[in-house]
Amino acid sequence: MITVSELNKIKGLSEKVAANLLVKHGFNELPGEKNRNFFKIALEVIIDPMLLLLVSAGLIYLALGDVHEALVLLLFVFVVISITVYQENKTEKALEALRSMSSPRALVIRDGKQKKIAGRELVVGDIVLLNEGDRVPADGVLLNVNNLKIDESLLTGESMPVNKIVGQENMDMERPKGEESAFVYSGSLVVDGQAIMIVKKVGLETEMGKIGKLLGKIKNEKTPLQKEVGKIVKAISAIGLSLCLLVVVSYSITTGKVLDGFLAGLALAMSILPEEFPVILTVFLSLGAWRISKKKVLARRISAVETLGSTSVMCVDKTGTITQNKMTVKKLFLLNKLNNDSLDGEFYNINSSDIKEKKFAGLIRASFLASKKEPFDPMEKAIGHLNNKIKHEEHLLELELVREYPISHKLLALSNVYKLENNSFLITAKGAPEAIANLCHFNKEQLKDLEKNIKLMASQGLRVLAVANAIFDGEKLSEDIHDYEFNFLGLMGFIDPIRPEVPVAVKQCYSAGIKTIMITGDYPETAMNIAKQIGLANYKETITGDEFDRLSDAELIERIKKVNIFSRMIPEQKLRIIKALKDNGEIVVMTGDGVNDAPALKAAHIGIAMGERGTDVAREAAALVLLDDNFSSMVDGVRVGRRIFRNMRKAMAYTISIHIPIAGLSLIPVIFQWPLILFPIHIVFMELIIDPVCAMLFEAETEDKKIMTFPPRDSKKSIFDKKLIIIGLLQGFAILAVTLAMYRYLVNSGRTADEVRAITFSTLIFSNLMLILTNRSWSTVIAKTIFQKNIVLWWIFSIALIILFTVLNIPFLSKLFSFAPIYTMDILLAFAAGVVSIIWFEIVKYFKLFLK
Repeated sequence: MITVSELNKIKGLSEKVAANLLVKHGFNELPGEKNRNFFKIALEVIIDPMLLLLVSAGLIYLALGDVHEALVLLLFVFVVISITVYQENKTEKALEALRSMSSPRALVIRDGKQKKIAGRELVVGDIVLLNEGDRVPADGVLLNVNNLKIDESLLTGESMPVNKIVGQENMDMERPKGEESAFVYSGSLVVDGQAIMIVKKVGLETEMGKIGKLLGKIKNEKTPLQKEVGKIVKAISAIGLSLCLLVVVSYSITTGKVLDGFLAGLALAMSILPEEFPVILTVFLSLGAWRISKKKVLARRISAVETLGSTSVMCVDKTGTITQNKMTVKKLFLLNKLNNDSLDGEFYNINSSDIKEKKFAGLIRASFLASKKEPFDPMEKAIGHLNNKIKHEEHLLELELVREYPISHKLLALSNVYKLENNSFLITAKGAPEAIANLCHFNKEQLKDLEKNIKLMASQGLRVLAVANAIFDGEKLSEDIHDYEFNFLGLMGFIDPIRPEVPVAVKQCYSAGIKTIMITGDYPETAMNIAKQIGLANYKETITGDEFDRLSDAELIERIKKVNIFSRMIPEQKLRIIKALKDNGEIVVMTGDGVNDAPALKAAHIGIAMGERGTDVAREAAALVLLDDNFSSMVDGVRVGRRIFRNMRKAMAYTISIHIPIAGLSLIPVIFQWPLILFPIHIVFMELIIDPVCAMLFEAETEDKKIMTFPPRDSKKSIFDKKLIIIGLLQGFAILAVTLAMYRYLVNSGRTADEVRAITFSTLIFSNLMLILTNRSWSTVIAKTIFQKNIVLWWIFSIALIILFTVLNIPFLSKLFSFAPIYTMDILLAFAAGVVSIIWFEIVKYFKLFLK
């Protein structure tokens, strides 16, 4: 215990010195990033070329006095901006979460008095008192220790609390290294005991601060698909704008109709501009995020949903992700008798033995009595749980604890003394096997036999404790625990059990062509044992942190192609692994739950954090969060991602197809000086009603039953591959040919310009609907796919047809669209033309000329 006299001797810093240091070095916290407010996000969205052109068109309409057309265009811009701003407003808050975690309240000694201050006000040289349950507020050296155990899993990934020893005030800080360390670190948790520390590092200089620096340097990347679509949209937008200017100038000069020239130019630019691509991305990914949310997966960035389907490597943190982050007693070594040259005993697996047998009672009861009454330590909790299964003798149930011999750096064992009814004392001890062997005065042969048993248990991934007891009949307890005659009782093997669903999930990942890599701060033997249990390939080979540092970048890139286990890793090394995988062209997923995982979570293409056991830092750094910490939910996410990509290709092909007749009907009349067919209002009609809804239709298409047996998509392969482009172009030119043929037929029949426009536009709408039906599958004809469930399909057809007939029959809307009244036979003719426009593709599918 830390005595009152010891505390009274400590004066600490004066308030004046502390204030000066605070001004000189700043607060013990991490600097925050500037928030992207609503207006900044909106500005970033509006400057996209696709939206700039639509805004320009709306403003020109306003300048020309066509308020209705302008409002329709600007409404579309507002809808897109609203969706994007809503999603982008969920910006990264990792540094803010780190600041909150790294600045708890601190009990300090200043001017010889104890006082609680905000952790952010700590300075180097402050004396801090630590008690069970406290968060360590800064990095420092321990000056006094009483049975101190620290949970450093947030920094190291090691699931077990570590024992601490006393250091010297002039020691320089070192990185977390586990047992027998005199250093404590900001953000770690005091599991047991008390201590006095002197602050050595604050703010960005702490281990937590270094992680904050890493997070600050890492930029959120757009997904490969977003980059690809962005390049295409910008390129086509530039072409569209150039043609727009050319048409405006040439049409105005040749006809003298400047207004018509502007309308023709805008219509052409808008018909070429592939603004549906971003809409498709938004709709698909938003609905995909909604679908996986029903499977307990929260998408913090919806773009991650598609990328998850392209995953080729999944980097998995062991503690809390593969394992349950709680200890269980897995194995017992029960001593029968102690010979001069051996330990005569037997091993028992807890899950295969009747633990209620009396022969186990002594070992289990002694370990329980050597633990805290209300334990915080996970191993002591496991012992308590096991003890509750034993039916003990009545006289052992209530014993009076009279003394505790705490763990020290000289003896890594905890001993408790209880008074028995006959006034004798029962002393129970548990701790490191070598410490208990020391108490029991083992000879060399006995130590050799003990070491053999310990190695056997450790090879099974078990954390081993030894247990002993002693009976003392004297009146006065000794100050030295070694004065008692201890009897060795046996060994207890603890394990952090794997999540039961993990082996199945790993198997499904391999079936889907996804490599799984385990990254952990734990020891190699433990990591390999866990890897074997979950079915990880090549589990006998691992790279440790020390070996990792000796590898060059080129060597790492080669080794990482074969090695699936990385043990004893620190945050900087995890980040380097992610970068090496990216250099190999992999699409990388990183899972984790601790602060130490945050940089890699942010740097990976997809970071997935644990929702229940994960830290705020990990969740804020991740793109996806598993709300129930269920590893198998990631497999469902992969399935959703793959479904999204396959259906997105159909939507993209459809978009290419429908833009060709729109662009053709906008440009050809200008070239041949025919009456204009399409105005911007007609194009916006299709964009607002048909195209976004069609994206929902393709998103709702059911997935292929074999989708999780296909290999991941090549990240270097464009979504706009040869097959997609050929199908899109052929379908588009077929519709253009049929629509132009209808247009010329109507002109030659002597119909008015407004009648021609109404019937031609109706033909385009019907062709559009037929195009939707034929693109639901590139291998199955409409006659079969029409019976496949897709409720969105009927909503699309109903809405499109209702709006079309409303526009054709309500005078106000007809005038807005420059339509004249048409007859039933005209509608039927337009419908027949729409069917003809896609019949060729149905023939191609029937004869299986295109593969799936």
